[in-house]
Amino acid sequence: MLFDLATVDPAIGYKLLVSTITPRPIAWVVSQDLDGTLNAAPYSFFNALSSDPPVIGIGIGRRPFGSAKDTRANIALTREFVVNLVSEDTAPAMNVTAIDFPPSVDELAQAGLTTTPSARVKPPRIVESPVAFECELLQMIDLGPHSGIVLGRVLAIHVRDESVRDPVRGHIDTPALHLIGRMHGSGWYARTSDLFDMPRLSLADWTRDHSIG
Repeated sequence: MLFDLATVDPAIGYKLLVSTITPRPIAWVVSQDLDGTLNAAPYSFFNALSSDPPVIGIGIGRRPFGSAKDTRANIALTREFVVNLVSEDTAPAMNVTAIDFPPSVDELAQAGLTTTPSARVKPPRIVESPVAFECELLQMIDLGPHSGIVLGRVLAIHVRDESVRDPVRGHIDTPALHLIGRMHGSGWYARTSDLFDMPRLSLADWTRDHSIG
């Protein structure tokens, strides 16, 4: 079935996107305002976009009446933030931080989470998270009254010690991180423990057994 997004209601378009682009990694963003008040919130329109320079992108919308969400407002003001990844163990706490608390409420405290100072930016990282990316704002792109993209340059990466196989070669025990991804609907998630290995084919591998002429 064809869905022409020029004629489909944006709310339906959103449902189509989140129901088909799955699983999506979750950016659990910690930011702070100019007074140092912390905010934590998860976003699943998120991924790595470049390795050199190291850049991640997060889709951060606006509130229904057009005002900026706390994360977006904080990043615009301070130009710094930390993206924590979500594991199976931290999923319930992440869900708490997704509640639309007033700006004065510390979501991290409500979720019973612990923070520790970052190495390169002012916002702290979440201790319970197995991976954290310290970022500075590279660019903020407004896409319309309700949508926007935050591009962040990654300055430092923290990975839980027991998941690092070889720090010199950057080898990580990825399955040991037990990360989760966002699925469809209002509350579906996926574990990353059901894996299969399919090595990438080279041109030589393919042409050895197939004709491409």
